[in-house]
Amino acid sequence: MTRHVLLLRETQLAEIRTHFAGAGEKEAAGYLSCGLNSCASDMWDRASVTKFLARKFFPISVESASDQHVTWKTDSFIHALHDARIEDETVALVHSHPSNFASFSAQDDQNERDLADLAQRRNGTASVLVSIVMLPNGALFGRVWKNPGRADPVDLIIVTGRRFTLHYANRGSGKSPEFLNRQALALGPAFNEDLSHLRIGVVGCGGTGSATAGLLTRLGTKYLALFDKDAVHQTNLNRLHFAGRTDAEMERYKVHVVADGIDAMGLGTQVKAYDHWISSIECREPLKCCDIIFGCTDDNVGRLFLNRFAYFYNVPLIDMGLAIDVGHGDPPRVNAFDGRVTVIQPGAACLLCREIISPIRARQESLKRTNPEEYERQKTEAYVLGEGNPSPAVVPFTTGLAAMAVEELIHRLQGLRGPNGSIEQRLRKFHLMTDRRQSHQPSADCPICGSQQYWNRGDIDPFLDITA
Repeated sequence: MTRHVLLLRETQLAEIRTHFAGAGEKEAAGYLSCGLNSCASDMWDRASVTKFLARKFFPISVESASDQHVTWKTDSFIHALHDARIEDETVALVHSHPSNFASFSAQDDQNERDLADLAQRRNGTASVLVSIVMLPNGALFGRVWKNPGRADPVDLIIVTGRRFTLHYANRGSGKSPEFLNRQALALGPAFNEDLSHLRIGVVGCGGTGSATAGLLTRLGTKYLALFDKDAVHQTNLNRLHFAGRTDAEMERYKVHVVADGIDAMGLGTQVKAYDHWISSIECREPLKCCDIIFGCTDDNVGRLFLNRFAYFYNVPLIDMGLAIDVGHGDPPRVNAFDGRVTVIQPGAACLLCREIISPIRARQESLKRTNPEEYERQKTEAYVLGEGNPSPAVVPFTTGLAAMAVEELIHRLQGLRGPNGSIEQRLRKFHLMTDRRQSHQPSADCPICGSQQYWNRGDIDPFLDITA
């Protein structure tokens, strides 16, 4: 059995709505070109996963239409199939049901069987047809034709952007676990239900990551993946949630300590732990199964990788960082206690353009992992930047930063801050008790966020188009 997911951006959904609105009370249609994200096995339920990543919307000029039917020439579909074969993409058909009919009609069945047959005759037997219907209230549902005789449901449609909106069967009819009853009073039962459908990854299980994982569990996250290669040390114990002195003495991996702590909470979260660097091949499939990622790593290599991944796979990255700068004196003079939360996704400026990550430091960190002797030589000869002094860390502030990041997810799912409440980058100066919104435009020459070449591209060879 395969789990099917469609990922759309808000801007694409706005294009579709504008086109459909032009048809008035009649049905309208268009095509989406989609990149693919194929996973052999979801680590939580072991089913295969296929995600369709919408890239471009193409309106269809119809021949005839009413509130219950729409017809058009197949020439446009043949053209869409031709482009899909060249770009290694999938074609999705999107049409409206202005009559508010919340299912596929018999006419839809017949038309789509014919289109699925045409797709396989033109693009090969592995070609599929995705079909999506939009209702007047904005609800979306869909199915996937793997051959003219078989259509499977699209299990989940996620619309990303200023808000994260989920569409799935019977949304609103689920029952929250008892421990989330008071949360439902504040945020509504639909929030709990939506969160239980998302696969969430936490990359880095240190001070911010362990706190983030704990908060997500208490919120009712059902599917959680943890990624970190580091072990627990004595110096971590002032801020690492779930860790104790025995864990440090045994030098246990942080992911296993946090995973065990979450399991012990008994709140129904299915947690998977991966003790590898996030850019390693062992993390690739688990990461691709995630719908949202929290970036809690303080290394440039991991951030550089996740920054690229977010645009290729349209998986929103909520990245965080804490900068503490203290001077001399007793007690030390506080120059900065700055916490940052940045949401990275197609349409927003990336971490490179924001100058949050450095490719030079990333190369040095990679050298330290792959060739430690050469790294030490370069460090001695002063070719390595910023090595030597440990970074200050205090648990209320690492935990507060995690809360800021999780709050951003809550708003984007529930909308508690109102229509202008989404923040691409928030800087909290803990020592000054101030918050700042920081906007940034993508650089025109940035291949990641300044161009749409890689947006929603999905699976290609080499992975993420990384050749080195």
